[in-house]
Amino acid sequence: MADVLAAALQVESIDGQSLAVHCSGDWVVRRGMPSVRELMAWKIDGRSAMQPAPERVTVHGAGLGRWDSSLVSFVAGLEGYCRSNDVAFDKGDLPPGVRRLVDLALAVPEKTGTRRVAAPGSLLVMVGEATLLSRKRFLDGLGFLGEATLSLLSLVAGRARFRRSDLLQTVQECGVQALGIAFIISLLVGLILAFVGAVQLRSFGAEIYVANLVVVAMTREMAAIMTAIVLAGRTGAAFAAQIGSMQANEEIDALTTLGIPAMDFLVLPRMLALMLMMPLLYLYSAFAGIFGGFLVGVGMLDLTPTIYLAQTQAGFSFNDFFVGWGKSVLFGALVAVAGCMHGIQSGRSAAAVGNAATAAVVTALVWIIISDAVLAVLLNIVGL
Repeated sequence: MADVLAAALQVESIDGQSLAVHCSGDWVVRRGMPSVRELMAWKIDGRSAMQPAPERVTVHGAGLGRWDSSLVSFVAGLEGYCRSNDVAFDKGDLPPGVRRLVDLALAVPEKTGTRRVAAPGSLLVMVGEATLLSRKRFLDGLGFLGEATLSLLSLVAGRARFRRSDLLQTVQECGVQALGIAFIISLLVGLILAFVGAVQLRSFGAEIYVANLVVVAMTREMAAIMTAIVLAGRTGAAFAAQIGSMQANEEIDALTTLGIPAMDFLVLPRMLALMLMMPLLYLYSAFAGIFGGFLVGVGMLDLTPTIYLAQTQAGFSFNDFFVGWGKSVLFGALVAVAGCMHGIQSGRSAAAVGNAATAAVVTALVWIIISDAVLAVLLNIVGL
């Protein structure tokens, strides 16, 4: 048996129906570990042959010295083998530490690769579960929005608790550091609008109105929407990842234990930063888009800079500007709420943090488009 089993293991058969396994000496990883299958196939007279499984297996550890995970792994494998073959197993003579670790190792069954096949008629169940999940998410989002509103009211009342350094840092991250990408996107949008408009207006000999098209589109819609989309993918996802990581590290639980509201300490500075920076980024994006239209008008349509700027001034309306400016404030709040909400509601694993960042971007984009559509209808009703 020495070539199959470790020197610290002895096996004896009792009445041919029970098997007694005696573990003694030091069980350490560097000495190796016996094979459970070879142990169960071992014949007592010393010859290797397949034997019927015994009715009971008892493990004794009276002579054990030092032991580590090798002993735990061996006993767990032996017990698992006995369970799969309906053999009674007794490890009561082992040290308590070994028994607890073995029970812990066998507490969770091994995950199989099989998938549950949907039963006939389960489509209604799936639809019902999806409906309940959507309802729960809607209610959670509504509750979070209410808490954010109360946090803003506490700021107005002077009772909000957050660090000004956090606000200034967030302002820098979502303001100054976003200028580059906002400029590039808005410039290209202005170029595209001017080029598409020029192609259509040239057939009517009205190329000069490209300036009107660009200035109205950028100030009323595109500057606010494109800036919000950029910040949703850049800043909203960052908010969700930051707060989700704090959730996973139990930092938010620590804040709650200290009596510091997470809404005031984490969410409020981010909301304020985006609501303050979005109008400024909107102005920057609007000028970048108008400049993109200027490049097309002067370089492609052979308009002089003076004529193009004069037509831009004629097409500019303060109503369009204030509509776009107000949308930028709203979009900034929506991006911040979406990012912080999914961060707060994130799970406590790395995968959950990644899912929260993705969900924050998707939610922010959906909210932006829906709110813009609703505002377009309402503004048309009131005549703006």
